[in-house]
Amino acid sequence: MFDPKKILVLASHTDDGEQGCGGSIAKFIAENKEVYYAAFSTCEQSLPEGFPSNTLETECKAAVKKLGIESKNLFIYNYPVRHFKSKRQDILEDITKLKKQIQPDLVLIPSATDMHQDHEVIHKEALRAFKHTTLLGYELPWNNNDFNNTLFINLSTDDIDKKIASIKEYKSQTNRNYMQADFTKGLARVRGVQANCEYAEAFEVYRFIIK
Repeated sequence: MFDPKKILVLASHTDDGEQGCGGSIAKFIAENKEVYYAAFSTCEQSLPEGFPSNTLETECKAAVKKLGIESKNLFIYNYPVRHFKSKRQDILEDITKLKKQIQPDLVLIPSATDMHQDHEVIHKEALRAFKHTTLLGYELPWNNNDFNNTLFINLSTDDIDKKIASIKEYKSQTNRNYMQADFTKGLARVRGVQANCEYAEAFEVYRFIIK
């Protein structure tokens, strides 16, 4: 049975990990697993007018706390949003450092079909860095042309409630329709129907290693 002890979530931007796999993060932590979260941009250039430049960093810290992630397990970088391709080697080096420091059993990354240019970079560099680690891709439907939902993680109502609570911490992003609680719960319900349970999150499988 696959039973990861250390899980690393790679998010191109603050809030990606909560949106894509926040319920699974809550579930893993409830099972006393170690969860680490790395966000590679605080998206200062994309903030609505009037918000301080560190808004998304502050919101991310509050959001992951709702999921149960310890502050020492959160890594926040400040790569410029939409310019990851020009920083590809630096990003790979940072991911490699995380690999050596954490030595995770499972890494959750953006989907292979994610259209956002920054998400594409994190996906590809993670594939390079974690050649001998189980890799799953989380979905962000507003960015996915397609999604091969080949693996499901069953979630409890408490897991979904924690995911919704974490997303609500991103007060600067409430104008986005996918940040709404009914969308989050609705998608989890759809995936739950597919997995024959109440709620679930779906993932693509890129590498699955049973030791």
